[in-house]
Amino acid sequence: MASNNDKAQTGGRYRTTLTRRESLKWLGLLSASVVIPPMLASSLKGDSVGKGHWPNMSLKPITRKGYGKDPKLIVPPKAPWPLTLAPRELGTVALLSEVVVPREGNVPSARELKVPDVVNEWVSAPYAGQQQDRDSILRLIGWLEDEAKLRFDKGFLVAGDAQRLSIIDDIAYKKALASAEFSRPAAAFARLRALILAAFFCTPQGTKDIGYLGNVPIAGDYPGPSQEAMQHLHGLLDELGLAL
Repeated sequence: MASNNDKAQTGGRYRTTLTRRESLKWLGLLSASVVIPPMLASSLKGDSVGKGHWPNMSLKPITRKGYGKDPKLIVPPKAPWPLTLAPRELGTVALLSEVVVPREGNVPSARELKVPDVVNEWVSAPYAGQQQDRDSILRLIGWLEDEAKLRFDKGFLVAGDAQRLSIIDDIAYKKALASAEFSRPAAAFARLRALILAAFFCTPQGTKDIGYLGNVPIAGDYPGPSQEAMQHLHGLLDELGLAL
């Protein structure tokens, strides 16, 4: 794996190695696991919300048909839509993937596990939810590029690690969602982060990292979730504004 300095030198290049069959299979798992947090919905609409710069894009809609309601699963059909992220956009997603889930000991990073390929598959799909994500993620990528040029007079991919992290730090935390300057990129980054994490934890390495055992029989009565697990759950629900 290249060092951070090497990736800065190569402009965050990312080489796709996941097959379309693999990424489409992963897309199905991801579709069942990802939900847009309620706090993001209004933050991603329109260019007139909040202050600060935000790319004004008019994306050509993806009009390819999806799989439909009854796809052939025994012999899967060929991918019905093309992948849409340009190399620079995919490189930015790869850099952000490594920031969100870096390598930790023997656990690979999201970038190493080819999560950027799955994000590319996700935003290229012709469904309404994925197209909403495509719009916000492409605007986020444009915003990162513009912000890096404003701050450092260089693009996001060629900026140094510390420079990139200084931008990400301004949009990575909950308080940024209430900021007039950073609310829109913070909302878009939160959505991309959710996709990256969901894709990562769909991998065998990700499920192993969180100790998920799958369908393992329990002797006796089900003991229920631990107190620690319930505290974690209530903390997340509170953060999402869904506390009971």
